[in-house]
Amino acid sequence: MAGIRQRGGRTRRGVKALRNVCLLVSYDGTAYNGYQSQPGGNTIQDKLEEAIEQLTGERTRVTGSGRTDAGVHARGQVVNFPTESRIPIERWALALNARLPNDIVVRDAIEVPPAFHSRHDAIRKTYRYTIRCDRFPDVFTRHYALHHHAPLRFDAMREGLKHLLGEHDFTSFATPGPVKPHYVRTIYDARLTVENEGEKGEGRGTAHLFLTGNGFLYNMVRIIAGTLLQVGEGKREPSDIARILAAKDRTQAGPTAPPHGLVLWQVEYAAEWGIVWNG
Repeated sequence: MAGIRQRGGRTRRGVKALRNVCLLVSYDGTAYNGYQSQPGGNTIQDKLEEAIEQLTGERTRVTGSGRTDAGVHARGQVVNFPTESRIPIERWALALNARLPNDIVVRDAIEVPPAFHSRHDAIRKTYRYTIRCDRFPDVFTRHYALHHHAPLRFDAMREGLKHLLGEHDFTSFATPGPVKPHYVRTIYDARLTVENEGEKGEGRGTAHLFLTGNGFLYNMVRIIAGTLLQVGEGKREPSDIARILAAKDRTQAGPTAPPHGLVLWQVEYAAEWGIVWNG
């Protein structure tokens, strides 16, 4: 496990971290440059590490279960980090929240085995993308839902989602970047729920797209959301999703939906790790 740097820059190499602390974190990503630390700063990781240093005096690196982009939110981000602090585990959440900005909240803290890694050991992740389908924007949800002024074909969107289930090569639904070993991922659940469906007319309501899989490529959920919106608008048919998958070509899919409608909803781990949240 990585060494811990004390205040003043002294690194204690070779000192075994006695504890591996794991946090369940929620945040509003509106004001941040994403989760992962970067040269420009102002990230969720930066704020967590600063709060831990204020609390313990240790400069330690926090590992997250996934990297969310600027403007993307999290309900259930999971992070872990090494510490020599003997602060009782039940006090960590309250103590860190007192040192974090009010748009980042630690919901729970637990101790996990030294070998646990929040990203590598995740077996299932769920993301939610929200689309508010109404004539006018809602000022109170503008940071958390994409506004779509025209009605959508919700049943067609649900039909299109069925083609994503199972193991597929998702090259068509990934932003090109560094070459990966493969673009195969497994989607266990793909569903669309709609709050207040039809109350203001057919095709109106707040739609939540939930995708659960063993992993996701860069911008995968947002590209699926953008393509599914085209199905809802009647620009594509539900069966086009299967054709797009088979093409393995990003140009065949729809646009990348804006980041503010996306939430990292939940991250799951094998029972052997004994992770049970109270938050």
